[in-house]
Amino acid sequence: MVTRSRFHPWLAAAVLLMPTLALAQQEELDIVEVERAPIEETVHLDGIIEAVQQSTVSAQTSGTVLKLPFDVDDSVAAGDLIVQLEDSEQRARLSQARAGLEEAMAALADARQQFARIEAVHERGLVSRQEFDQARNNLAAARARVERAQAAVAEAEEQLSYTRIEAPYGGILTERHVEIGEAVNPGQPLLSGLSLEQLRVVVDLPQKYADLARSERRATVTLSDGRLLETGEMTFYPYADPATHTFRLRMRLTEPNGSLFPGMLVKVSVPVNSRESLWVPASSLVHRSELRAVFVLDSQDRPRLRQVRTGVQDGQRLEILAGLSEGERVVTNPSVLVGSERLNLPEAAEPGGEESR
Repeated sequence: MVTRSRFHPWLAAAVLLMPTLALAQQEELDIVEVERAPIEETVHLDGIIEAVQQSTVSAQTSGTVLKLPFDVDDSVAAGDLIVQLEDSEQRARLSQARAGLEEAMAALADARQQFARIEAVHERGLVSRQEFDQARNNLAAARARVERAQAAVAEAEEQLSYTRIEAPYGGILTERHVEIGEAVNPGQPLLSGLSLEQLRVVVDLPQKYADLARSERRATVTLSDGRLLETGEMTFYPYADPATHTFRLRMRLTEPNGSLFPGMLVKVSVPVNSRESLWVPASSLVHRSELRAVFVLDSQDRPRLRQVRTGVQDGQRLEILAGLSEGERVVTNPSVLVGSERLNLPEAAEPGGEESR
């Protein structure tokens, strides 16, 4: 008996669809070429923010502290009175100096009259040359006494002005070294302060980086929260610290704001070298036990696993020291190859490719 098979259209459609479904299940490979690009070697150091204007005001005359209008952490404006010393002694000296000046001025006026009278009769030959010279010398001596008296007045006025100490610039008082009623002498510290309007970053560079950093003259300053700070003028100290063997670098902050204060810790990144190297996306790296490798497409576009030696990671890119050559194609999404039919047996772990440097 002849049996006729029945044709099932749905079965044929399923058979035709199977290869299509298999292909659809294979995700696309993301491919990039190995490129050669420059890399900057950067050293990361701890830096400290400090005020450009920070100083200690010291006494320039003797006296007793009479007033201290401001205390630590107070804000002051340039020209504000910050210390007042007792000034009775300085005022007495000024009065004495002014009296001496008046006396010298009177003596000068008398010497001028005497010289004018003798000069007139000397021209008619009525007095000797010796008397004329004496009158002229007396006039010169009187002028010298006036000059000394004027200098004494100026010095006394200056000493009096030293009893009133004013803020040299606007800022914040950070330390008070004296109290009201305390006797002070010239050179004794009175108050310390700083200005927040001009700030800078100070960092100590190891000596092996000093020459390279000095030639590059670039740096990046980062706060603990990740914010970048703009820097301006850079100053390199021309000598090393004998204790630490480091060179100090100072950088002006171009835009200080209310959130920056002296003493804050920052990270300073200083470029110290530049070179050419091979790069691939960091996502292309595959870890197999201790093996570090990437998938490389061969001439027939088949992915092959190849061992590589890596260098530094710069953001999203990874330096390749050995195992790849410029222009080779690598897979940047290797996870899609797991269990894929496209994955052939991996090549033996070979360095392959060229050294990047």
